[in-house]
Amino acid sequence: MKLAIKLAWRNLIGAGLRTWLNVLVLSFSFVVIIWLNGVMKGWDYQAKHDMTRYEIGAGQYWHEAYDPYDPFTLAESHAPVPAELSAQTTDVEPMLIVQGSIFPQGRMLPIMIKGIRPQQTLLDIPTSQLKNDPEGTIPAVIGAMMANSSRLNTGDRVMIRWRDANGTFDATEIIINDVFTSNVPSAEANQVYISLSMLQEMMLLPGEATILTFDEGHNERTDLDGWELKTKSELTRQVDEMIKTKSAGQTILYGILLLLAMLAIFDTQVLSVFRRQKEIGTYIALGYTRKEVVTLFTVEGSMHAVLAALLAAAYGMPFLLWQAKVGWTMPIDSSQFGMAMAQTLYPVYSVGLVLTTVFIITLTTAVVSYLPSRKIAKMNPTEALRGKLQ
Repeated sequence: MKLAIKLAWRNLIGAGLRTWLNVLVLSFSFVVIIWLNGVMKGWDYQAKHDMTRYEIGAGQYWHEAYDPYDPFTLAESHAPVPAELSAQTTDVEPMLIVQGSIFPQGRMLPIMIKGIRPQQTLLDIPTSQLKNDPEGTIPAVIGAMMANSSRLNTGDRVMIRWRDANGTFDATEIIINDVFTSNVPSAEANQVYISLSMLQEMMLLPGEATILTFDEGHNERTDLDGWELKTKSELTRQVDEMIKTKSAGQTILYGILLLLAMLAIFDTQVLSVFRRQKEIGTYIALGYTRKEVVTLFTVEGSMHAVLAALLAAAYGMPFLLWQAKVGWTMPIDSSQFGMAMAQTLYPVYSVGLVLTTVFIITLTTAVVSYLPSRKIAKMNPTEALRGKLQ
């Protein structure tokens, strides 16, 4: 094998420009595949991180009637906070959710009014701005997406309307004390946050909540009567499914890149077998078995992947590290996707990702190099020395 590697290296260097063109195309496949996979992993990490910070914490308990995709369930989706959790004021955060309407600049927009405690620290929503306003107006906080759709800014006053637990409609004025940005559309779009105690008073539901969000230190329980445990993996399942869908679509691009590179290597191997018949015959005449000659040509083709990996490391590593630092800014507004996605995605690479990519491309190159080399096993040494195939 050592001799085969030396001969393969000499033959590759002797091929000159043809070798380096193949290596360049293959190295491009290395870099693009690693970069795109890094972007997907970065998106997955960023999305789950932002959802944890602004919406789901480490998990939640949902009222058994609550369905986020069916606003008609909100009228019945509330219950007193379980006594065993009400005393946990730091690792469990209750939130009451009701349906309402807002009237910015004479327009009516349907919204979700969410009651959350001003002193909470579990979520990064600026709830400290929800403390009682000295003028008696209800303070509120909204997200950037809500601000854009309603054209509201910090300091604006606007009317909201809701229907309490007895079915009576009521309305009052709120003041926007802060606008936050989270990259989580479900935490921003059509959401208005006010004090939990204030919303409970408005709804005539003292001490009740719709969902209970907990942090990492909380011991999850499944025995709470009337409440369903939603783990972090369940709450982020939509992100996982979207990442899988995108990754499956990228497989087509990976296949095209590999096909181009493998086609070039396959053609090179076919040409080598055709043009180097005398050399093959000489190897056999010198005592090489047909299997050893096939191995030599297979190793020679496989070394394209080794050289491509080295070349990719030379120019690809600075590019990948630069992308991990500055990120890839989406050419369109990512908030329109309706999922947790930052405008700038920062790729995340791992040793496993790099090694897997190198292994797959090297194995594919070896297979493609072996296929045309099988012709050597059928060659007659005498005819090969004369430069003629049977």
